[in-house]
Amino acid sequence: MLRSWVVFTKWGQPVISDRIVANTCSSILCCAGQAHLQPASVPTVSRQFRERFERAMRRGSKQYVRLVGAIALGGLTALAAGVAAQPEAAPATGSIAVGNYNWVQAAVLGLVQGLTEFLPISSTAHMNVVPIALGWGKPGVTYEAIVQLGSVAAVLWYFWGDLVRLGRGTWHGIRSRDWQVPELRLTAGILMGTVPIVICGLLLKALVPDLDNTPLRGLTAIAIASVVMGLLLGVAEWLGTRQRDYDQLDARDGILMGLAQCLALIPGVSRSGSTITAGLFLGLERATAARFSFLMGIPAIALAGLVELLDLIESGFANAEALPLLVAVVTAVASSYVAIAGLIRFLQQQDAWVFVWYRLLFGAFVFWGIFSGWLTQ
Repeated sequence: MLRSWVVFTKWGQPVISDRIVANTCSSILCCAGQAHLQPASVPTVSRQFRERFERAMRRGSKQYVRLVGAIALGGLTALAAGVAAQPEAAPATGSIAVGNYNWVQAAVLGLVQGLTEFLPISSTAHMNVVPIALGWGKPGVTYEAIVQLGSVAAVLWYFWGDLVRLGRGTWHGIRSRDWQVPELRLTAGILMGTVPIVICGLLLKALVPDLDNTPLRGLTAIAIASVVMGLLLGVAEWLGTRQRDYDQLDARDGILMGLAQCLALIPGVSRSGSTITAGLFLGLERATAARFSFLMGIPAIALAGLVELLDLIESGFANAEALPLLVAVVTAVASSYVAIAGLIRFLQQQDAWVFVWYRLLFGAFVFWGIFSGWLTQ
């Protein structure tokens, strides 16, 4: 049985799908039956199959190139960090600890980060709970932020064509002073939606320098946030009208979803979860809310990761090696790309209740782990 991965180009439109493969198989079987009766038709069957296959591969090859490019971009990012901040035998006082993981552990954490960053289930929560449950210890804010750069590389590559169109449309609107150009309004919404989380993030970093060791990043906070945001997502799914598509987005949506994005500074809330929930409350279609959430996440995640990366380069590695971190980033690129494509397609056809129930069960699991003593704070 032939299967194929679903790959997207624009807004969730499949390039190579099971339908293409099924149609190709049907044609082969049908033509093969005719070929049994008429041997002279065999060359036609071969040519028909070859043409279909080559056409499908031409359409899909661009996406594979994007995926490879995204992996390379994420890898180069981590490699630059490793080269610029090689660990010393005796780290200087004040150096930053980012977790000491081997290659396998780093790959697992990169996979967890990539799969959960764009699903509305909180990557930060999973990046804290999973290694603690496995006995590896917490990775810390710096490690998480740097691995998130892999997710940024994936979303940049996945939406590259759309970002180019946004940039061109925005430039055209500015030059012609046409402030109603859709691309200009959308870009303004993304930028204005980024301002609140930047301000809140800087304030939090200044007021709570030792954020890793505060109750705000504890397992109890993660469990509570997971349950509360799960309930909010359920209410949004229940009450949302889902009448507005991507072409109807404006700056107001960016500002309101940007304010909701600030909640993601609390582990367990989920950046994509808070913005998608806000989008549903604003009447956006599910897939539209997800797409806009991903675009809004580019500057927010990139800024957070770059700030931590610069701090790491200045201070040096305290107890981590560059290559395992590189493995985590590259794994995050690939898994993030798959998560983006899968979530957009899923929300085009299904509702978000599966994520509501998952969040509730995940929160209950963390509570059970805390009270049973299996998960230590």
